[in-house]
Parts: sequence; structure tokens; C-alpha cells
Amino acid sequence: MAQGTFDILHPGHVHYLEEAAAEGDELHVIVARDENVTHKPAPIVPEGQRRDVVAALGVVDHARLGHPEDILVPIEEIRPDVIVLGHDQHHDESAIADQLADRGVDCELRRASARPERSAEELLSTGRIIDRVLERRG
Repeated sequence: MAQGTFDILHPGHVHYLEEAAAEGDELHVIVARDENVTHKPAPIVPEGQRRDVVAALGVVDHARLGHPEDILVPIEEIRPDVIVLGHDQHHDESAIADQLADRGVDCELRRASARPERSAEELLSTGRIIDRVLERRG
């Protein structure tokens, strides 16, 4: 399983999801609901559209929106063997492991690697894409 906001999909997201998919037989992706994104600026792209774009990727078997009040509910329902966190996600792995154990979910937590930039022009973050748009068209 993988999870994230996936606002303005870019090669870094694809790299993350490819690494997550390699950890099991099928990949479930939880796309954050707009109201649950509080640790960074609000998403530009609506949540349903973000889910649809993630679902369209060949490495993704199942994509769904997260729970509006409790982000652990989908994990309880899916019961993945492995949860792969993005290399730059703000989550505290030990806190997540403790919360999942309290709910009877036994799974392994891993971190994906960062995708190296292949050129100076490549944009591997939503923030950098937005900055470029504002610089060129703002």
C-alpha cells in the first residue's frame, strides 16, 4: 500500500508508486482527501481527479480516497502486508506502527527512495511545478 496527496502528478510520484508496487502482488493507493491535507498548502487538483489520475497508472491496482475523519480506517480495511511511505512524507514511522498495532493491523513499514533528477530541468515536486508555472505564466 502507498498513500499521499498526489497533487499535480510528476515523475517523483511515479517512482514512489513503482517502488511500492514492487513490494507485493497488488498495489492499493490511498489518496488524501482535501480536508486531511493540513501539513502543506491545500491541493490544487480536486481529490476525485487526483484519485482518478493515480488509478490510471499501470502500476496501481486499486486507488481510493482516504477516510474523511480517520486516516487509518482504509488501512484497517485493506490490511496490507507492507505500507511504503514516500521518501519525503512527514509521517513518523514508529508512531504509525504503534497506532496500527493498537488496531490489530500487523504490517511492515518501509520508506521509498528519492528519485534522482535526470536533468536540471526535471521537476520532481508539486511545489517546484507550481513555482515554474508562476515564474513563466504568473
